[in-house]
Amino acid sequence: MNDTTQATAAHSDSVPARSQAPSEAELEVTSRLAQQIRHEIAKAVIGQTEVIDQVLIVLFAAGHALLEGVPGLGKTLLVRALTRTFNGTTARIQFTPDLMPADVAGHVMYDLQSGEMRIRRGPVFTNLLLADEINRAPAKTQAALLEVMQEHQVTLEGESLPVPSPFMTLATQNPVEQEGTYPLPEAQLDRFLLKIEIDYPSERDEIEMTRLVTSGRVGDALALEDVKPVVTASDILQIQTIAGRLQIDDRVSAYAVQIARQTRQWAGVSLGAGPRGGLALIRAARAYAVLCGRPFVTPDDIKFVAVPALRHRIVLSPEIELEGLTSEDIVHGILDHVEAPRI
Repeated sequence: MNDTTQATAAHSDSVPARSQAPSEAELEVTSRLAQQIRHEIAKAVIGQTEVIDQVLIVLFAAGHALLEGVPGLGKTLLVRALTRTFNGTTARIQFTPDLMPADVAGHVMYDLQSGEMRIRRGPVFTNLLLADEINRAPAKTQAALLEVMQEHQVTLEGESLPVPSPFMTLATQNPVEQEGTYPLPEAQLDRFLLKIEIDYPSERDEIEMTRLVTSGRVGDALALEDVKPVVTASDILQIQTIAGRLQIDDRVSAYAVQIARQTRQWAGVSLGAGPRGGLALIRAARAYAVLCGRPFVTPDDIKFVAVPALRHRIVLSPEIELEGLTSEDIVHGILDHVEAPRI
């Protein structure tokens, strides 16, 4: 074997082989399951089609979602509806100022009966974790989620304990009530794949919602009993695998990176998206393509996920904020500035 052959062999050993693209049959099954989940959630969540799609994108991309909206728009209802479609385990943490990190991750305690130290696992040991009003807990409690969101494990007394797979955190926060809240640090925000903002429903959807709630029901809650389990944990893992194997053109990958890099150079931005920003664009775009049943990622997929993937990774300068501009305005400006590839 000559030097050139040896060098080529060494290079091929160091570069991971490209995963095989999913077959047409695999994509068909995956798309059907995704549509079933979407249909079941829509039974409880009236309208908000784009929000539902974004939550499913996060689930299929094996990420975490931050849901933000004023009270009464159905943030918790959306999460509860998703958990009913998913035949796995769920847990809810109501974040409050006196919540401790051990209440989230768990702790080691002395068992009087056995005379041994025993691990008490916290609510993070689940498939779908609802972190309700996450910004009402102090930073040290919020930080208890950092390891599990990134590493899918919890370290207690030096022992690393994996959480079940799949694992997804859905955190909610209220943007208008600032009293008694703690802003999420950048390191925490960066762990969320998408920040999903829920707006008021359309007049038509609000009329339909009112009709359903006032039709022989007690209270003001929409019923969840009609939402049925349609997938299992294995199904979700399979969908995530398909999304990870989806083919993406190098030009589309470069397009996503250019958008993320522009956030660091854009006028009026104090802090732009880090490398996770470009990765989030690609991961979310792949999941969206799977949701749509397509075997490849297009530049339009990148554009669709750009705002929710980047809005929480941008810190604006005080001057720009005084002008009334938002991080969404910055992302839209960047999308207009960066030329999309033709594929």
